[in-house]
Amino acid sequence: MKTFREFISLCEAYDKEVMSGSQIRQTGAGGRIRPKRKKSTPEIRRMKAVGGGKMEPVIYKPRKDIGIDRKTETRVQQPTQERGSADVRARAAAAAKEERRRAAQARIAAKKKGETVSAAKPSAKEAEKAGTKLLSTKKPEAKPAAEKKPRPAPSGKTRAERDKERNAALRAKYNAEKEKALAGYKEVHGSLPKGKERTKLLAAVQRAHAPHPSGTLK
Repeated sequence: MKTFREFISLCEAYDKEVMSGSQIRQTGAGGRIRPKRKKSTPEIRRMKAVGGGKMEPVIYKPRKDIGIDRKTETRVQQPTQERGSADVRARAAAAAKEERRRAAQARIAAKKKGETVSAAKPSAKEAEKAGTKLLSTKKPEAKPAAEKKPRPAPSGKTRAERDKERNAALRAKYNAEKEKALAGYKEVHGSLPKGKERTKLLAAVQRAHAPHPSGTLK
């Protein structure tokens, strides 16, 4: 017979051994059907910057479909008829007959050319892909997208027409300012500028009234 204290000490030793050597998974955490496989916050390796030179682990939000069992019939197209029905057998026989007919035509064409044709069979991977495609969920046919039309401008003019009008207005304003500057120079000096003087005057007018990078005049 063991005393109560000896029994408690044995239980504690057993608990430590179990906790250190086993992986305990919590089922039903957060309304889940199966055990939670997410890493805890200290185990997360992916980090994000939060400012101030600090980093924090990236914690993802829980899925909205937690606790909902995804049934196979919602993901895989189910048979519409019983296995071995007449319709399935008829379609399989027709497909096999068509395949034999194509193979025979290929052999006849090769024989006329003096070549030999080996029966090419699909690989296991190709057959698996074809089967997966047949069993995938049938999606409804997508409707053709509506024809996109460019949004008309409020003025009813095209971009080229608007650019032409804007450039013409800028050119007219520049010409008016140029004539004004030349007239002012003539009034002061008694004659129109020539050579370097004319170049400097027109450059100053152009800098003062050239379009700003934002599209507006200075």
